[in-house]
Amino acid sequence: MTEPAFLRETRTSYDTVATEFAEQFADELASKPFDRAILAAFAELVLRGGGGPVADLGCGTGTVTAHLAGLGLDVFGIDLSPGLLAVARRNHSGLRFEEGSMTALTLPEGRLAGITAWYSIIHVPDELLPVTFSGFRRALAPGGHLALVFQAGDESLVRTTAFGKAISLTFRRRRPEQVAALLTEAGFEVRAQLVREPEPYAGGTESTRQAYLVARRPALDRPTA
Repeated sequence: MTEPAFLRETRTSYDTVATEFAEQFADELASKPFDRAILAAFAELVLRGGGGPVADLGCGTGTVTAHLAGLGLDVFGIDLSPGLLAVARRNHSGLRFEEGSMTALTLPEGRLAGITAWYSIIHVPDELLPVTFSGFRRALAPGGHLALVFQAGDESLVRTTAFGKAISLTFRRRRPEQVAALLTEAGFEVRAQLVREPEPYAGGTESTRQAYLVARRPALDRPTA
């Protein structure tokens, strides 16, 4: 099967800027209290449910993966970019990182206690979100939790340069209620929604509001469309 162009472009772009990206966002969570709060709530929900393996999808350099491990979770990371994964493995040698795509997960069905996708669904085209969320649901055990973060808005941003290098990345901004509706259609129960205003970060100031969603695969599954 031919690989979708957006996957090739996303992988190549992050490989191109992997070193610079890792340096700029090394301490990303230190200046994001809302991110840390949602991650803490997610970790508590997973542990309260009995724990189990957690997948950090689109893990990048492993910052969130390591943070979740520090909160007591049995977590591993998956990412498209070998360049970012090399940094993750170097910086967090005690954790497991695998190369793969969130749009075509090969994880065993019903085995995960949790999934995080931290600013990683932003590169997935709209038409692939339903099948991507269905894949998340299949990988989760009944009662398992999902935490998403993404840029809120209506318009996409296309970037052709970063750190002085040529890239090709589309950042897809979405309304939280639209993403919540897609999660519901995929068979999730949406448990929490939060939208915050833009804040400063290592590279400047965010240009959009940021959205957080926490959802759960029902403990007693219902049929899905």
